[in-house]
Amino acid sequence: MSNEGAGTTFKQREGLYAPYRDGKEGRSLSNAANVTFGPRGSSLAQGPPPGSFSSDMKSIAPSRGGTPRTEQGPFFADYRPASSDKTSEQRQTELREKINKETKIKIGSENLLEALVSKNAKQTKDQRMRVEAELGSSNRKITELRSQLEREVEHSRRPKTPPPERLSGIFQGSPLKSPQRRDGDVQGGVATAEESESPTYLLSEILRALENEGMQPDYYVEKANRLVDLFKKYPSLKHDLAWPVFGLRVQTMLLSESRDVVAAGYRVTRHAIADRRSLQTIRRLNTDEVVVLSLVKDSKANIEREQALKFVRAFLDVKGGVHELSSPVLRTIVSVAEHHEDRLRNMSILTLLELLIRNPTMVIVSGGMASITEALLDGNYQGSESLASTLLFLFDKPHDRRYLQSCHELDAAFTIFTDPIAVHITEEKLKSSARLITAVLNSWPGLFTVANDGFAALRGLLQSLSYPSLLARDLVLDILFAVFQIKAPSWSSSFLAGRRLTTYGRVANLTKTAPVAPSTSTLDETEESRVSLTEHYTAVLLAVLLQSGLHQALSNIMQTELETALQRKAALLQGEVLELTNRLLPYTFSAKFQVVPNLVDPVGFLPAEASLTPISMTYQIDSVSRTLYRSQGDVKEALLSMKRSTQHTSASRSSSDSSKPKVDIDMDELRFRAAIVDTQVLNHVKHLKWNWDLIEDLVEGPLKNPKRLTEAITGTKFLKRLLSFYRPFKYRFSDIPSTKLNQRYVRVGVSLMKTLLQNNEGIAELSESKFLRQLGECLAQLDRTSGLTATAPLFSTWRTAETLTGGYFALLGALSSNPKGLQMIERWHMVNIFYHIIELRDRDDLVELLLGNMDFTLNSHPRVMLSQAATASHKHIRIFATRLLRKYATLDPSLEENSRSPASVCEWAIDLLVTQLYDPEVEVSEVAVQILEESCNRKSHLEYVVQCCPQLDHLNEIGAPLLLRFLSTSLGYQYLDRLDYITQEMDDWFSLRNYRYVTLVEASLTRGFATLMQEPSRASINDSLQPQDSGSLPPHFYRELTRTQEGCDLLRDSGHFNEFVATIADLWSEDVDLESLVKLKGCLWAVGNIGSMELGSTFLEESDIVRVIVKIAEHSQVTTLRGTAFFILGLISRSLHGMEIIAENGWDAATDQRGRSIGYCLPQRLDGFFSLKSPQNPKKHGLRNTPHDWTPRPITDEDPIHERVLNIVMDTGNAVLAKKAATDLNSLKLRYPEAFASVELYRKVRDVLGGRNFRLPVRRFLLDLFEKNVMRRYVLDEEESENESIQTERPSQKPPRVP
Repeated sequence: MSNEGAGTTFKQREGLYAPYRDGKEGRSLSNAANVTFGPRGSSLAQGPPPGSFSSDMKSIAPSRGGTPRTEQGPFFADYRPASSDKTSEQRQTELREKINKETKIKIGSENLLEALVSKNAKQTKDQRMRVEAELGSSNRKITELRSQLEREVEHSRRPKTPPPERLSGIFQGSPLKSPQRRDGDVQGGVATAEESESPTYLLSEILRALENEGMQPDYYVEKANRLVDLFKKYPSLKHDLAWPVFGLRVQTMLLSESRDVVAAGYRVTRHAIADRRSLQTIRRLNTDEVVVLSLVKDSKANIEREQALKFVRAFLDVKGGVHELSSPVLRTIVSVAEHHEDRLRNMSILTLLELLIRNPTMVIVSGGMASITEALLDGNYQGSESLASTLLFLFDKPHDRRYLQSCHELDAAFTIFTDPIAVHITEEKLKSSARLITAVLNSWPGLFTVANDGFAALRGLLQSLSYPSLLARDLVLDILFAVFQIKAPSWSSSFLAGRRLTTYGRVANLTKTAPVAPSTSTLDETEESRVSLTEHYTAVLLAVLLQSGLHQALSNIMQTELETALQRKAALLQGEVLELTNRLLPYTFSAKFQVVPNLVDPVGFLPAEASLTPISMTYQIDSVSRTLYRSQGDVKEALLSMKRSTQHTSASRSSSDSSKPKVDIDMDELRFRAAIVDTQVLNHVKHLKWNWDLIEDLVEGPLKNPKRLTEAITGTKFLKRLLSFYRPFKYRFSDIPSTKLNQRYVRVGVSLMKTLLQNNEGIAELSESKFLRQLGECLAQLDRTSGLTATAPLFSTWRTAETLTGGYFALLGALSSNPKGLQMIERWHMVNIFYHIIELRDRDDLVELLLGNMDFTLNSHPRVMLSQAATASHKHIRIFATRLLRKYATLDPSLEENSRSPASVCEWAIDLLVTQLYDPEVEVSEVAVQILEESCNRKSHLEYVVQCCPQLDHLNEIGAPLLLRFLSTSLGYQYLDRLDYITQEMDDWFSLRNYRYVTLVEASLTRGFATLMQEPSRASINDSLQPQDSGSLPPHFYRELTRTQEGCDLLRDSGHFNEFVATIADLWSEDVDLESLVKLKGCLWAVGNIGSMELGSTFLEESDIVRVIVKIAEHSQVTTLRGTAFFILGLISRSLHGMEIIAENGWDAATDQRGRSIGYCLPQRLDGFFSLKSPQNPKKHGLRNTPHDWTPRPITDEDPIHERVLNIVMDTGNAVLAKKAATDLNSLKLRYPEAFASVELYRKVRDVLGGRNFRLPVRRFLLDLFEKNVMRRYVLDEEESENESIQTERPSQKPPRVP
C-alpha cells in the first residue's frame, strides 16, 4: 500500500492522531518487523580496560522511594507527537542530557587544546583554530541550554492552569474543521464556539460521533484522542459518565478488527478510571477477556499489546485496584514475563514487582515468583535494582519474609561471579549483577540476607577474585569501591597506568581536588561534626567483609595477578581499606586487621627473589597511603589549616595556587635578570611565545620583593609590556578565547594586581599605567548616563561569554581587596559605573561577574552594591547575591584581626542575611536560612544571630532548622522561650513531627547511598549551597533541646522521655504493623538524639532504655528496625556517659586519637548480630488474602467433544505432551469446527487458562483455535446462534473415535 494520500494506514505513523492533510508523506513503519534491534541499553563502544573504574557503577543504589519504571519504547508516548505531549520533567531531562553532552565536548576540546599548546604553534595553527571554534560553539550552546533549563524549571514551579488554546487546535489539519473558523482562530485569537460549550456537551457530542459505523480507523482514533484530552482537562467528567452508553462505545472499540482502534479503546478506558467502583464497572464489560486476547497476540500487534498492559497497570494506581485484577489477566502477564523474546517482558516483570509489594499472595498463586527469580538469574533485566529492592522489601519483615521460598533468592546475583566454570556470561550480565550486588549490600535487609549463614555469599564473592575471568575480578573490585564509598582520586588513572606517585606536582594537585567536609571546616573545636549514617553503615559492612576474608583476597590478587592495572587497583583498595579500618572501627576490632596477610610475614623468611613481590606490594600500599594522607589530611590538620587560610579571598586566588615549586622570593639580581629574559617578554611581542609559568612564578615570588620590583620597573620593560598585554584597547587579552587553559592569563593578572598593591612603587606604576584608564572608558560604555557609546562594546554579551573579557572583573576584584586599589577604582569613576551596572535588568551576566569577583572584606562601596543587589534586583540576582554572603558569614573570627571596618565581616554578612529572611520570594529566604544555619555552627556566630532577633514565623517549615539551632545556647533558649516557641514546638514534635522524622532520616540515607558514586562536580557558588544532609542525620528538636540545662529541665518536667521509653518497651517485641513500626522508630530516634548529648545521657541511666535498644538490635526480626537500633546505639555512644553504658551491654565504640567517640559502634559478637529466625513456609500454613476464584478447580462438560477438548487443553501445559496435544486439537477442529464456535466451550477453556500456567505461545495457539466472532458474542453476551443451539441440544451419542 502506498504511503501517500488518504489511504495511508494507521500503523505507518507514530501515534494515534490522524495525519494532517497537508500532502506530506507519513513515516512508514511497515518494515519495522524486519528490523533487528540490539538489546536495550546495549552499546557498540568498547568497555573500560581491566582495572579501570567502571562508569556503570556510579549510581547503583536501590530506589526506596517507589518502584522505578522500565525504559519505554517508541510506542509508549500515548500516541501523541513528541513535541506536544512532553511533560516539564521530560523536557528538563532532555535539556540536562544535552548539557552533559555539550559539556563532554567542551572538556574534550579543552584537553585537545591543552595538548596542542605544547606542540609547534605554526604546525597546529589551523587545528587549534578549529578546536577553539568548536569550544566557543559548545560554550554558547551550554549557556543557551542552561537558560532554557532555568526557564523550564521556573515554569514548572508556577501553578498549573488549563492551556489557553483549544484542544481542537491539535487537529488544525483535519478536514473535519472549517477552514474559515481555523483561520479566524489563528488571526484573531478568539475562542471557538466549541470552547464556550460545557464539557458534558462535548462528551456527549464525541460519544454520538463514535456511533457512526463504517468509518475509517483514523476517524475513531481521532475521536478517542479528543475524548482523552477532554478527560485530562476536566477530570471530574470521569465521575459523571453514563456507563451504559460509554461502556457500549468502549466495547465496540475493543472488539474492532483494527488494532489501532483497539489500542485507542484501551487508552480511553484507562483515562476513564476514577476509583475502584469504576474499575468494577469496567470489568463488568468483560474487558478481562479482551485484555487476555490482546496480550497473547504476536509482535505485529505491539501497539495494542502495550496499551493493554498499560490499561492493566492503571489498576495499580487506584486505591484497592490491585484486588480487581483477575487470575486470567495476571497469569497471562506471567506468561509474557516468562517469554524471553517478548518486547513487553521487562514491563511485565515490573508489573509483577509492583504487585509483589502490594499483594504478594496474588503473585505467588499465579506463579509470578518463578518469573522474577528467573529474571534475577538471567542477568539481562535492565532494572536489576528494582528486582533487588522488591525482594528486600519482602525480606524486611517476618510476615512478608515467609512468602520467599528460601530467603536466599538474592544469592543468585552472586552466582555469576562465584561460578568459576560459568560459560556464556556476557559483559552486560556481569555489570547487571554487579549493580544488583551493590544495591543489595547498600541496604539493611540485603546485608542481613548475605551475612546470614556465616557470610557464605560474601566469602564466595571474595573468592571469585582468584577466578580466571579478568572482567569479573575487575567488577568485584568496583563493587568494593562502591560499597565502601571510595571515590576514585584524581591521580588514580595515572597510578593504575603504572606511573609512580612520587612526583611533587602530581601529589600537590591533590590538595586542590580533595574535598573538605563543610561541617569540619566551620565547626569550633568544641563542636561535634555532623552524624554520618552512611559512614556508620560502612563501618559494619567493612567489619563483615573483613571477617569474610577481604584482606586475604586482596593480598592474593596483589601477589598473583599478572595484569598490572588490576594489581595496582587492588593495592589502592587495600590502602583505602586500611585507612577506613583505622578510622571507623573500634580499636578492639581494627587491631586484628592492621597487618596485611602474606605481605609482611614472609619477607624475613623467604629468599631475596621470592620476597620481591611482597616488598613491592608493601611499597605500593605505603605509597598510596602517604599520597592519600597528603591529599586529604587528618581532621586536626584540616582544622588548623583552615584557621591559617584566608577563606575570604576570591576563587581566583585559590585557583592560582600552583603545584610547581615557586621561585625563591630572595633571588639575587643576576638570577632575576636571567629569569626575566627567560620569560621571552622582552624578546617577543606575541604572548603565545611567552613563558607564562615562569611569569607566574616571578609575579608571586621575586616581584613581591620591593628591590626586585623597583629593578623590574626602572631597569627593564618587563612590567610595562606585561601591563600593556592587559590593556583593553590592545585587544590582546580581551580577544583570547575563554577556555580552561587560557584561564592562566586571568590568574597571572590577578596575582600581578595583588603584587603591585603591596608596595608604593607598584601602586605608582599601576596608577600611571593606561590600563585602568582604558578599562574605565570601556566600562563607561555600559553606563547610559556617561555619554560614551560604541558599535562593538568591549563588554558585550558575546565577548564576556566567549573571550577573557570577563576576566577584567577578576582583576578589579583583586584591586577591591586593598584600600589603595579602591582609591584607584574611585579615581577613574568606576564606582558610579558599578552602581549603574547593578541596575541593569538585561545584563545579568555582568552583574554576576561584578559581584562574584568583588571583595567585600572592606567597609566600602562593594558592600553597598551587594546590599543593593540583594534587596532591590530581581529574584535571580537576589539569590546570587545572597549566596555570595556564605563565605563571609562562615569566616573564622580569628581571621578578622586586620579588618579595618568598624564591624566585623561576619556580623555584616549576618545582618544582611537576616534582612534577606524577609524577602518576598521564598527561594531567597530559603538560601538565607541555609547559610545562617551553617554559620551557626560557630557559637559566637550563633549568639550574634540570636541577638539580631530574626522573625521566622512567615517561613514555617523553611525556618524551622534555624530556630532549632537557637536552642543550642542559653541565650537562644531564652529568646525562643519569650516567643512561646519551645512549648508549641515540643507538643508538635511529640504528637506528629517525631514520626515524620523517620521519613526524613530514611530519605537522607537513601540519598547518601544513591550519590556515593557520583563524580564530584567543579566547585562553584551554587554547589557550595547544596544540601549536605545526604546520608547525614537531620536536626532533631530533642537533640537541640538537651544541649542546655534549661532544655533538660523542661524535658524532664514534660515527661516525654518516659513516654518514649514506654512505647519502645511495649512495641518492639511484637509483629507490629506499618503504623506502629513508624511510631516505634520515631521514639527510638528521639531517645537516641537525647542520649547523644552529654546533658541528655543522664536520662538513659535513669530509665535503663539502652538495654532494651540492645535487645532490639540483636533480636528483632525486622531488619530495618535492627538497623535503626544500630544507628541509635551509635548516637548514644557520642556522649562519654553513653559510651560507657553501651560498653556494659557488649558494644564497642570507635574513638579518635584523643579517645573521644566518633559516633560509630559495633557489637562484640558480629556473627550473632546477623542471626535471624527461619520464616514459616506459607504453603504449610496457608496464604491469606487469596481470592476464592483463583484456586484451580476441575472443569468438565457434558458434551464428550467439549470434554475431550478440555482434557487436551490441560495437556498443552505439559512440556512433554504439548506437541501431541497441539496436533490433536488441530485434528479436532477440522473434524468438529462447530465445537470451536461455541461460547460455552470458550468460557471453559478461558477458565482453564485462568487457573493454570501456560507458556505464551500455547495461550496464543489455544485462543486462535476459536472463531473470531466467539469473542464478540462472549463480550457482548449475545445468544448462541440457531445452528449452535441445535448442535447443543442434539441427543447424546457415542462420538467417533478421535485419534
